[in-house]
Amino acid sequence: MRAAVTTGSGGPDVLSVGEVDDPRPAAGEVLLDVVATAVNRADTLQRQGFYPPPPGASEILGLECSGRIAELGEGVEGWKVGDEVCALLAGGGYAARVAVPVGQVMPVPSGVSLIEAASLPEVAATVWSNVFMTAHLDKGERFLVHGGGGGIGTMAIQLAAARGAEVYTTAGSPETLELCRSLGAARAISYRDEDFVEVLKEAGGADVILDNMGASYLGRNVSALATAGRLVIIGMQGGSKGELDINALLRKRSSVTATSLRARPLAEKAQICCGVVENVWPLVASGQVRPTVETTLPLEDVARAHQLMDDGGRAGKIVLTL
Repeated sequence: MRAAVTTGSGGPDVLSVGEVDDPRPAAGEVLLDVVATAVNRADTLQRQGFYPPPPGASEILGLECSGRIAELGEGVEGWKVGDEVCALLAGGGYAARVAVPVGQVMPVPSGVSLIEAASLPEVAATVWSNVFMTAHLDKGERFLVHGGGGGIGTMAIQLAAARGAEVYTTAGSPETLELCRSLGAARAISYRDEDFVEVLKEAGGADVILDNMGASYLGRNVSALATAGRLVIIGMQGGSKGELDINALLRKRSSVTATSLRARPLAEKAQICCGVVENVWPLVASGQVRPTVETTLPLEDVARAHQLMDDGGRAGKIVLTL
């Protein structure tokens, strides 16, 4: 089958498309004919050699996809060959076929194309699991997400706003700030010209912060928290080692949690996917939350897609079609 292959760790130029062996579904797995997949920051880190797949996962890049069921593994029930689905993956999405644990297979939300559906599983699962299952964001609370124009950011803004939170976000360009406001952000903060800490302090502090920067924003995020605020760190774009003011946390009775999605046990991923189908997909079907696909490219342009991701400044997801 066709798949994205690498010649080693490095820049986008290590990526190309070649032929690899077809996967086979194990017991409890579903084999998908992939229609589309999406590029995530974790894919670029894996390409650079910094984020290897969990033991037993495919070495092929790709943490989400959409497609049609080609084969059911032993013991799989509730699905049939030909069903159109999307899936959360531990790897293998940049390929014509991928085997997926059945608990991570989800129906395509009503009114969404298969191409658009490829952009949803990773961001929906990340936001749902961290903002709602971990941080328990509630209606009426203030929520801050950094990088509002990215895949995670655009989903987080929409989902938090749809569930009644007051949404704040940071972004760079005027165009991205306007996009964030159009998605439901009550306040889009320019990280070039404004201090998000001061903005949040004036508002009373953030009850929940979703952060992909890590070390470089750690102290400022803690300063921006409200009393009993919850900071959830899901990335290290700003480094992995920072200084934490424990006294500030104690005074505010606040918490800091760091999580990852890819290496979680299958049962946890299945629980998250069930939560997404139950709580997020109805909002997508109603139009309150929509996929934000900025660029669609064929798999053969995988190197270009990764270069676009490395260059930054994207607003929404980059999707690769097969």
